[in-house]
Amino acid sequence: MYDDGSLDPLVKFVLGVIAVVVAAKMLWRWLTQDVAQWVTADVWGWITGHLWWSSLITATLLLFVLAARRSAPGDFEVYYGGDDDVEDEEAALTYSLGQLAAMSPAGFEQACADLLARDGFIRPRRVGGAGDLGADVIAWTGTGDKIVVQCKQHSRPVGSKEAQTFNGTARPEHGASLALMVGLNGFTKTATEFAARHDITLIDRAALESWAQGEHLYAVIGEDRSAA
Repeated sequence: MYDDGSLDPLVKFVLGVIAVVVAAKMLWRWLTQDVAQWVTADVWGWITGHLWWSSLITATLLLFVLAARRSAPGDFEVYYGGDDDVEDEEAALTYSLGQLAAMSPAGFEQACADLLARDGFIRPRRVGGAGDLGADVIAWTGTGDKIVVQCKQHSRPVGSKEAQTFNGTARPEHGASLALMVGLNGFTKTATEFAARHDITLIDRAALESWAQGEHLYAVIGEDRSAA
């Protein structure tokens, strides 16, 4: 039964079939002038005389209705839309810098993974945590190149020491084809110079804002290649 008091369509159908059968048999008995005998003796007499069978039939009917109700689409089915709807939602994904700053560190990492997914990269996922060796997010391009991302949500610019630490693990430990550092509040000059010498791609505050507002990662970092 629904919240408004109406019956499930399947229950209505089963009850309708029973009602039609009963009505047809009663009509036949009425035409033969034996309605009372059928109701009092045939139906009620059979139920009282075969209590276990009547209980089993009733229980089976109820189980059948419940099983059919669960397997059929209905109130408990949640519709999320088709593939086109999912693609539209991903394509529309944006963040403001204020939103990114207000996130937890794990939330900030997940936001970076979501932006990679929006841009069409393959299997982006957050892997940051204890023992991550500098990899907070990983993803792949369509050609199989691995992207390793370290996400820095510091209230200050990221320094050279942190860039050096990431450089020591991004490729030797994680096999990164593209080593990417995201700094919510940018990078110091020495960090920028070190990253340039060691082929580490930096996403500073301005670049992060463009990326988070819908610009593709490759356009932000100046890579001349197609997404994923």
